[in-house]
Amino acid sequence: MFENVISIKDFSRKDIEVILREAEKMEPIAAGMESSDILSGKMLGMMFYEPSTRTRLSFETAMKRLGGDVVGFADTGAISAAKGESLADTARMLAGYSDAIVIRHNLEGAARYVYDTVDVPVINAGDGSGQHPTQTLLDLYTMNRFFGSISDLRVALVGDLKYGRTVHSLAYALAAFGAAMSFVSPPELRMPDDIIHDLQGGGLEVNETEKLEDVIDDVDVLYVTRIQRERFPDPEEYSRIRGAYRIDKPMVEERDLIVMHPLPRVDEISPDVDSLPQAMYFRQAFYSVPVRMALLKMLIKN
Repeated sequence: MFENVISIKDFSRKDIEVILREAEKMEPIAAGMESSDILSGKMLGMMFYEPSTRTRLSFETAMKRLGGDVVGFADTGAISAAKGESLADTARMLAGYSDAIVIRHNLEGAARYVYDTVDVPVINAGDGSGQHPTQTLLDLYTMNRFFGSISDLRVALVGDLKYGRTVHSLAYALAAFGAAMSFVSPPELRMPDDIIHDLQGGGLEVNETEKLEDVIDDVDVLYVTRIQRERFPDPEEYSRIRGAYRIDKPMVEERDLIVMHPLPRVDEISPDVDSLPQAMYFRQAFYSVPVRMALLKMLIKN
């Protein structure tokens, strides 16, 4: 069906639905209720040029839950890249040790470059402010598990829509399912024009606003993102915009919606939301394991 995971735009709705069904089968294994050795003897190569907690650990967990193992790095200061080794050479080396590669990089397009360089499957775990397709798949899985469907949902994407790669991928995927979307952000952090143009070209009506109160009564999902400090060229601009939106308990406790977040959060969701039934972000983080298990099985098994 697919040989790499580079961009969510490479997947049809049918492709995504197959992955989500496979992920549901993986849930008992992800939770430790069942065991599997389907990837016994297989090795996953990990190239993490940017910090990561959930993505890296969930890929490691997914591989090990399926009986495989991992090799790679999460500290570029400890590898030969610190000596000037090129991305291509590092990728070729790791491909020789692995049955598939997962890469996170600060430069947009890095995953596709590695895909063009090696002869094993490549999974994009986030490339700069570009795409994060596996995050999108677990986001869709979370919505589908809670609501039973994606196509009729009304979703507000809130926060940093300019630099946030998770919302870039998610917008394309939700459009493929026909979900209604609202984009809530400061003017400086609005969704990039090329993405809006693509969505509108596909017949989607795009609703943009700076005010969360304009949409909160009419959505099923609040998908909140942090302001991406590490991608701001101007620290003063970041300080001025930080905290533009903050979700707290009074705001959501009486509303019929769920709150999602790709994590890590900074101050955009108050801790008093965590205990509410609307809070879905830690469950969302768990769902990353069965979704990534499904991808690894489909990419590596054969």
